[in-house]
Amino acid sequence: MTIKWNLAYLMLERDIKTGELAEITGLHPNTISKLKAYREMPKRLDRDTLNQLCKALNCHPGDLLKFEPD
Repeated sequence: MTIKWNLAYLMLERDIKTGELAEITGLHPNTISKLKAYREMPKRLDRDTLNQLCKALNCHPGDLLKFEPD
């Protein structure tokens, strides 16, 4: 099973840059950069971080996480 991580795609789709998302969420720009680089779900994803990203991107967790069966 693979769970894809679509943060980079959503940021591109909404034309939101790393610094802008960092400012909106209150997360450090390095944290956003690291999260953006993942192609699969991060091994450690805090509930508050997911909540902040969803609020900032006006999306649901399912928009960031996509299940792909093997």
